[in-house]
Amino acid sequence: MTPAIGFADVQSAAARLHGVAHRTPVLTSHTLDALTGSHVFLKVESLQRIGAFKFRGAYNAISSLEPDERARGVVTNSSGNHAQAVALSARIFGIPATIVMPTDAPPAKIDATRGYGAEIVFYDRYSEDRVAIAERVAAEL
Repeated sequence: MTPAIGFADVQSAAARLHGVAHRTPVLTSHTLDALTGSHVFLKVESLQRIGAFKFRGAYNAISSLEPDERARGVVTNSSGNHAQAVALSARIFGIPATIVMPTDAPPAKIDATRGYGAEIVFYDRYSEDRVAIAERVAAEL
């Protein structure tokens, strides 16, 4: 079981992300407020690096690794935004990233992930186990 995340953990993550992640705006909508009978706040993470909130988590995770762990590089599996987030975060840290992606991932996601410098290992989502492939790649680091 994953331990609960406390406010101190959030503050630590914010400190690690300071100056790296964009400070995206929070917007409101009178229409949504009226529809819900509440106050709705919209965090515009489409303006974040890689166009998604996933950058925050990937960067925080990589920055939390011990230096010797980080130096080995990182491996994950994803067909989209997480792939790009890990690839960009790894590039910022100057470490290798390997992303296990399905062969039918959107070409724009593949191109962006490669553009951030990651190595991509493709798999067939209908006949191969992405977790097993990622574990094998990680064991070779």
